[in-house]
Amino acid sequence: MLRSATISATVVQAATEAGFDLAGVAPVEDAPELEYFPRWIAEGHAGEMKYLEARDEQGRLKRASLAHAAPWARSVVVCAINYNTAQPYSTQMPEEARGWISRYAWGQQDYHDSVMPRLRKVEAAVKNVPAQDEGEVITRCYVDTGPIVERVAAKYAGIGWIGKNTCIINQKLGSWLFLGVILTSLDLEPALPAPDRCGSCTRCIDACPTDALIAPYQLDSNKCIAYLTIEKRGVLPDDDELRAGMGRHVFGCDICQDVCPWNRKAPATNAAEFQPRAGLVNPALDWLAEMGAEEFQRTFRGSPVRRTKRAGLRRNAVIAMGNSGDRKFLPLLDKLAADEDEVVAESAAWAIRKLNSTD
Repeated sequence: MLRSATISATVVQAATEAGFDLAGVAPVEDAPELEYFPRWIAEGHAGEMKYLEARDEQGRLKRASLAHAAPWARSVVVCAINYNTAQPYSTQMPEEARGWISRYAWGQQDYHDSVMPRLRKVEAAVKNVPAQDEGEVITRCYVDTGPIVERVAAKYAGIGWIGKNTCIINQKLGSWLFLGVILTSLDLEPALPAPDRCGSCTRCIDACPTDALIAPYQLDSNKCIAYLTIEKRGVLPDDDELRAGMGRHVFGCDICQDVCPWNRKAPATNAAEFQPRAGLVNPALDWLAEMGAEEFQRTFRGSPVRRTKRAGLRRNAVIAMGNSGDRKFLPLLDKLAADEDEVVAESAAWAIRKLNSTD
């Protein structure tokens, strides 16, 4: 039987050959960072993301411990791939007329559909190791879909440290990383956890316009622009400061990563599927707000933007119009205030008040 360290090296090599930029192995022991998770849930910081509260048969939070979710697992293989681009910000229209889609959704396909096939290749390498004393090798692959806090596993796999913005940061690649994990019954040699290199820097906390980073390494999803524009359904909270803080974001938010010094020299990805699609970088707000169902399906087929649904995207675009300061949107907003979608109509009424208040 091959030594644990040799198998780990084989798995990491397989990840490189599959197109990942980073890979490592983490142990399954409960990390200190997970001790905070139950309290974070109990305090309501997960918002309406009820899937984070999944529990086992004993009523224990699965994500609080792998022993709750996968008691058979002995190691976690973590793979990461860079999705940063050359940042081709649009210059085809005035800034106030444009919205912002998070760069992870600029690509040619949903990151789940891109990362999973690569992860399956690594999984095959895990399963192909010589027979172990414990019998058949069990594996499970997840790309942001499993009962595991990926960033904690990534830290202990040596991928990077957990920044004060709660993102994984790698010293060379920055934080523009998609993560994939493989739980395995193999007892592999773990990597050394990455040291925290945030130091005294608080740029991410200071830059967040909605104060979602309530403390270093602590996020209140209820205030997070990414949560509000993607996960939050229906009418947004009746909080003028919160809505105003959303700016012109229509899907996701990159502010806390854009200001991070470790991203200043982050390299661009070589993966073709992460290159920006036409129209998704700084899209026109009026186009999004008036988008029909067929156009939404056609435009965002294979895109993560589908998660917010057409109703959510239109709502977000209308809120962004109100924050634009551009009164040219008023005629369209007057029309949308009578929209058959009550959420869009309510948002349009708010946007009209916001624009008129700047007189």
